Amino acid sequence: MGKVTDTFAETLVAVRGGGDLATGVIQKLYHAGFKVIILETEKPLAIRRTVALCNAVFQKEQQVEDMKAVLVESKNECHECWKNGYLPLLVDTKAESLNELKPLILVDAILAKRNIGTNRSMAPITIALGPGFSASEDVDVVVETMRGHYLGRLYFEGSALANTGIPGEIGGKSAERVIHSPDSGQVKHIKKIGDSVQKDELLFYVGNQPVFSPLKGVLRGLISDQVICQKGLKCADVDPRAAEEVDCYTISDKARALGGAVLDAVLLIGRQKELL
Repeated sequence: MGKVTDTFAETLVAVRGGGDLATGVIQKLYHAGFKVIILETEKPLAIRRTVALCNAVFQKEQQVEDMKAVLVESKNECHECWKNGYLPLLVDTKAESLNELKPLILVDAILAKRNIGTNRSMAPITIALGPGFSASEDVDVVVETMRGHYLGRLYFEGSALANTGIPGEIGGKSAERVIHSPDSGQVKHIKKIGDSVQKDELLFYVGNQPVFSPLKGVLRGLISDQVICQKGLKCADVDPRAAEEVDCYTISDKARALGGAVLDAVLLIGRQKELL
C-alpha cells in the first residue's frame, strides 16, 4: 500500500495568486507534499513582495523561507521545477492553462475581494479565500480571511464576512499606515522594503508625483517599480512599530492561519468526495 505522501506527490494543486497571503497557503500545501503550480498576472500588485512568491514574475525566481518559485513559460517546464523541489509560476491571468493542467484542486487566493473568474467546473475540488465567493455555488468551500475570531473558518454554504475596507490595526495604526497612489504613472523607488523611515520622508515616486511616509516606522510593503500604478491603488504600507519588532522577511501569522485552513479544506473535501 502506498503512503499518503505518495498520493499527495501526484496530486496537482493550482493556486491562483501568489501574493503574501497566498504564499502562506502555498507553503502549507507544499509542506504537505502536494504538487503545486502558481498562476499569476503579468504585473502582480502585491506590496509585501519579500514574502510573496509572485515576485518571481519580475525577478524570474523568488525565495520565501524554504520555498523557491520559478517563472516558467509552459507546462513542460513545470516538471523540471517539481523534480528540483521548486514551485513553477505561470503567467496566466484567466487560468486558461487549467484545461491542459487538469488539477485535482484549485485554490483562488487572489484576494481581490470579488470573484474575477473562478467556478466549480475548473477542478473537482475548488476553494476560495475571502469575500466575493459563494459556497457552494461558486466553489466548494470559502475561507474566512478577516482577522478575528472567525479567521480561517470554512464556509460550505454562503460567503465570508464582507470587506470593511479598513486595514487591520498594527501598532495602534490602521488606515493611516497604508499608502494609496496619489496619481497614475510609473513607480520609481527611493526607499526599499525593510528601511526605517521618518514621517514625511520621501519613499518613492509615481510618475513625477513624490510619495512621502505618513508615519515613522518601517517600510513593510512597496509595489514593484515595474508596475504602472493607477491613481488610488494600494501601493505601500509603513509599520509604525519599532524596527526590532517588524519582520519583513517571513510569512505572517495571518498567512499561516489561512494556509492551515486551506489544507483543512483540501483534506476534508477530498475525503468527502473520496478523491484523496
